Amino acid sequence: MYEAKPQVEHEWLHKLIGEWVFAGRMEMGPGQPQEESTGAERFTGLGDFWVRSEGHGTTPDGVPATWSFTLGYDPRREKYVGTWLGSMMPHMFVYEGARDPSGAVLTLDAEGPAMDDDNKTARYQDIVEFVDDDHWVLRSQMLGEDGTWMQFMTTDYRRATTAD
Repeated sequence: MYEAKPQVEHEWLHKLIGEWVFAGRMEMGPGQPQEESTGAERFTGLGDFWVRSEGHGTTPDGVPATWSFTLGYDPRREKYVGTWLGSMMPHMFVYEGARDPSGAVLTLDAEGPAMDDDNKTARYQDIVEFVDDDHWVLRSQMLGEDGTWMQFMTTDYRRATTAD
């Protein structure tokens, strides 16, 4: 077994560690009203190499939901890797991605059920962008049949503050 040492990519992930509250907006389709969701998510470290979360909130249609997210960096593949699964669906998303040259934006690619047909799959991207240490934004988009990315969700995460 090789001796693993944390790298700068692992340290970057640790910016997620903590308690977060979020407010999200989702586009349900052309001509349909924008829907909103709220909730909280707690990220913890799993050693020096991984972060994981447990989140809870409501779906845009008001149904309570819980989910779990894992994220790490694989130095052999030079890719961020992870998973996301939630109580609202039987599919586990498997991520692979990279940060942009600025280092502030992580784009994670995944495949999952198409929104308009459970019998089809679609390509998705979840894009994590740190605004500052206490604010990050998650943007989700899907690759359309015409080859263009269509953003359907934006979620603002803010570090939860505790009362003294």
